[in-house]
Amino acid sequence: MADSNRSFADLGLSETLTRTVMDLGYEEPTPIQAQAIPLLLAGGDLLGRAATGTGKTAAFALPLLQRLAGLPADRRPRGFIVVPTRELAMQVAQAIHTYGKQQGASVLAVYGGASFGHQARALKRGVDVVVATPGRALDHLRRGTLVLDAVVEVVLDEADEMLDMGFQEDIEALLSAVPEQRRIAFFSATFPRHLRRVAARFLKDPQQVEIDPDDDEPGELPRVRQVIYLVRRAHKEAALARVLDMETPDAALVFCRTRIAVDQLSDAMASRGYRAEALHGGLSQQQRDRVMDRLREKAADLVIATDVAARGIDIEHLSHVINFDLPTSPDQYIHRIGRTGRAGREGVAISLAEPRERRLLNSIEHRTGTRLELQAVPSVADLRERRLDQVRDRVNKVALGGDLAPFQRAVEKLMEQLEISEIAAAALKALADEMSPDDDYSQEIPEVAGRGPHNGGGGGGGARQGGRHERQQTRWGGQDTRGDRPQRRPRSAGAGWTKVYIGAGRLLGIRPGDLFGAIVNETGLPRGAVGAIQITDRFSIVEVPEEHVDRVIAAMRATKLRGRRVDVRRDREG
Repeated sequence: MADSNRSFADLGLSETLTRTVMDLGYEEPTPIQAQAIPLLLAGGDLLGRAATGTGKTAAFALPLLQRLAGLPADRRPRGFIVVPTRELAMQVAQAIHTYGKQQGASVLAVYGGASFGHQARALKRGVDVVVATPGRALDHLRRGTLVLDAVVEVVLDEADEMLDMGFQEDIEALLSAVPEQRRIAFFSATFPRHLRRVAARFLKDPQQVEIDPDDDEPGELPRVRQVIYLVRRAHKEAALARVLDMETPDAALVFCRTRIAVDQLSDAMASRGYRAEALHGGLSQQQRDRVMDRLREKAADLVIATDVAARGIDIEHLSHVINFDLPTSPDQYIHRIGRTGRAGREGVAISLAEPRERRLLNSIEHRTGTRLELQAVPSVADLRERRLDQVRDRVNKVALGGDLAPFQRAVEKLMEQLEISEIAAAALKALADEMSPDDDYSQEIPEVAGRGPHNGGGGGGGARQGGRHERQQTRWGGQDTRGDRPQRRPRSAGAGWTKVYIGAGRLLGIRPGDLFGAIVNETGLPRGAVGAIQITDRFSIVEVPEEHVDRVIAAMRATKLRGRRVDVRRDREG
């Protein structure tokens, strides 16, 4: 484990890049960054193992940008990054653009489902870094629109996933096209045997960095109920508000990764009516003391903080720890949630995880030796029922407190016109409106496609202990440790699903990963939009949602499988 007190300035980065990451609000490097950045700056190939969400993008992007800053201008790409999906290609390209803005670095994302001609024209104009999915990169390479003979640095991100998706041949062809004098880095959540074979062929005496190895002993945890909500980034603020309304914490500590995220989230929560305070390294000691005093005096409901700023926080009545951004390692997760559940009380740890972070959740589960409870984000109906619970509790408390005589006389007058049940219902409604005059639950938060709480798995238990509703949930533990790779469940197409016939099978060397990768990358559909895959000697059947079937057929007809165009249509049997 890297020294947690190391700063970005200690890693050998240039003053420009150090200032950039600090201005973006990153206070200290994550373990993978602290170990990988100095090795990549020193030169040589690298094998890096760390879960998704641990800061791998900055770990390879910052050394790449520093190296490019010292090279003469060239219209041909100098950096080449290969990733498994279009979503990750766009995400990595955006990160490199942000990190390299001060030095004027240009970056292009190249992936299927977007205009080939537009990408080709951008490549012809010249670009410093290309971030690409394997299939589209190979297509550009074969047509001569992508030239790799000036590349000095190659990165494979999520390398194991690309191999599992059937891209090994494409990756080997791309690696064979780069110059002999280049640096290659593989970043992966696992080091399976087939990945090591590819690494042995193309990497030269690589340094190896492994974060949170599998043989860690389970950590010790306080009495904490741990809950996971899978939610996409765009809906996290709304999801947090709903979770807070369901949980009604005495006091909550909410973690974000950067200072900028802390400031943005605290402003957003304050605008929703929460007494939220920001806590990060950009505050003076006096400001930080004032925030902590407000929390201790119960003048604040939420403190939204970075890990660095939250060190040493010890609040007796802290009931909830919330990971708005997942921590970068299982040990950091244990450290965060250990701030609640003390002195014999039960605490609550809630994490808002993005679908791509499933592997990190698996690592946390393994490290802690606990099973993480996966739940659906509270729905509009859940929130309304919770509000009624609060109203009923308040009414019951007032009734037990006595001194109701003046109000009983008012009820008697109302009974001249209304039934007693109507009076009670109207009073409850008025109280509920008073308690939440500004609530807006008109928008549902979209469910995450794939192995979420509404897509199989288990049962009972609401979002809070003793909750009235039973909402579907499942357990994170016990699932395939490969994380968010597609799970092939044998089933027949149900309502809303259609079978697609693809005229290629085992005799052509087709595997499930080939079809899955081709559909996801060429259509841009989410992974949960690919259902069961059946492969025979001469053809294959793939289940897709009815609303996407025409898009899948059009994309697959335009795609070559094993170098051939094949017949693609609706399955006549389905």
